[in-house]
Amino acid sequence: MTPQRHWKKPPFIQNPWLRYGLWAGATLYLLVALWSLPFDWARITEGLPRAARIFSGGFPPSFERLDLLTKGFKESFQIAILATLLGVALSIPCAVMAARNISPLPVYLFGRAVIIVSRSFHPVIVAILFVAAVGFGPLAGIITLTLYSIGFVGKLLAEEIEEIDWGQVEAVRAAGGGFMAMLCYAVFPQILPRQVGLSMYQLDSNLRASAVVGIVGAGGIGSTLMNAFGRYDYAFAFAILLIIIAVILVSEGISGWVRKKIW
Repeated sequence: MTPQRHWKKPPFIQNPWLRYGLWAGATLYLLVALWSLPFDWARITEGLPRAARIFSGGFPPSFERLDLLTKGFKESFQIAILATLLGVALSIPCAVMAARNISPLPVYLFGRAVIIVSRSFHPVIVAILFVAAVGFGPLAGIITLTLYSIGFVGKLLAEEIEEIDWGQVEAVRAAGGGFMAMLCYAVFPQILPRQVGLSMYQLDSNLRASAVVGIVGAGGIGSTLMNAFGRYDYAFAFAILLIIIAVILVSEGISGWVRKKIW
């Protein structure tokens, strides 16, 4: 009787010496990095009771200043929705330019450069720059999250365009269609489900990011949260954090439902 054989996926790195050597090198680097970083263990030890006081002072959360909560979240919603709409609208031409299979090399390089620049910096850093440029308030937040949306959505849409079924493009060209006809009838219909899903995800991301960039003065609930911590009003700050979690959960459920209906 022939013994039963089981298929086993081959390792990514075939050479065992190289494979285990990389594991050993990564482990050694981790240990050296942890040892060389300047951790102030005395300060960490002193900070644990302070953290316990902060958490104990935050319970029960206080929802007394509901008007401030409502105003802050209304502004965050407006920032997130406007930034998502502008970012997705601008990411479509950037994605077309950054797709190598439909764009000439100079246009491709320009589109990729725009996406790379948009993704190079954390939204907080960009928010600090725009707060200095246009002042405190929601305008800095909208510009920041618009650039953030262009970088994320544009990159993934460009990759989606590069993976489309080329037969539909050839069919449109054979029928005499130009570049815009090719985009409208062969490219965009194939990437539409992906685009809607990315837009919903980016709205979720912008809702979270609007709270973060607000801490540096770019409007939204982040400014209210920072003021609460500055006044040592931990009960109100924890109420804001709970509302943020609840809003993200609701938006995640809605976006998941929309994605299921699309696909």
